[in-house]
Amino acid sequence: MKFTEITLVTGAAGFMGSHVVEYLAKSGVKVRASARPRKDTSFFDRLGVQYVAADLTKPETVGPLFAGDVDRVIHMGAICNFSTPYERLYPTNVAGVALITDEAKKAGVKRFVHVTSTSVYGPYTGSPFREDSPRNPQDDYGKSKRDGENMLSKALEKGLDAVLCRPCTVYGPRCTDGAGKAFSRPTSITAIPGSGTQLLANVRAEDVARAVVHLSELSGNTGQAYNIVDDSKPTIERALTLAALAFGKKPPSLHLPLWLVKIAAKADGFVSARKGKVPDLEYDAVEYLYHDYVVDNTKLKKTGFTFTYPDFEKSMEEIAQLYRDGKLEMR
Repeated sequence: MKFTEITLVTGAAGFMGSHVVEYLAKSGVKVRASARPRKDTSFFDRLGVQYVAADLTKPETVGPLFAGDVDRVIHMGAICNFSTPYERLYPTNVAGVALITDEAKKAGVKRFVHVTSTSVYGPYTGSPFREDSPRNPQDDYGKSKRDGENMLSKALEKGLDAVLCRPCTVYGPRCTDGAGKAFSRPTSITAIPGSGTQLLANVRAEDVARAVVHLSELSGNTGQAYNIVDDSKPTIERALTLAALAFGKKPPSLHLPLWLVKIAAKADGFVSARKGKVPDLEYDAVEYLYHDYVVDNTKLKKTGFTFTYPDFEKSMEEIAQLYRDGKLEMR
């Protein structure tokens, strides 16, 4: 599937969105970047990308995003953390999906890509999550992403050509939210949650960008969902050790019982909320640390996609070098 007109990227000022915009712009695609109003648009200016402010909770701002010829939408606009309650997530993560898919259908876009999260699957049940696994989220964030997917299903029934992408824990340059912060910049995490043997599912942000664009260009996959996760399954102890070494910190050696981690996360969440920040380790995220968390990427790889960063350890080695050279973006 070819796109010769404008590709609209929502959530463009966020962590993953910025990587999608950058990848598209460097590929010579005409990009229209959108996020909530902001004063600093220098990132987009440097890339030669048009920036149009909009707010998914304000319908009057969304329609103008489709002015001119927009033939593809990559929708990444969302609140992405475990600390925001559902009633505050709903206007953006659920109603916002209904709004922008309606506008995309009216504008006649050729392809709509909805980027959601493996959080829709809920707690691990012992088998790698596949795209057809039951969606049983227990936390507010996962529920909001599931309900947003349901809105996309309604749009598909109305004839919108769309695909669904589910990244797992995303890390890399410019990471500002989510569990991936622990592997993307120095953090305050100095202990290993639980036994440390729990397996993790991660993916580098640059590979998310490439996968999203790759899936948008496939034909015959309308309505399909794809997990986006790399090939490695590091233990949480190994992952935290690599992150500490990457940022010149002493690797953690103390193991904290998960019940104590939850208490610490609760306290950190309270303090962070008063400061208007998202804590490094969120309370609801601790639930994911009680068991392995393994996600199957077979379906994505069968489309011909290859990862630039398939191995977490080698990826962290590169991040360490970027950090030592002062080239790791941590905005």
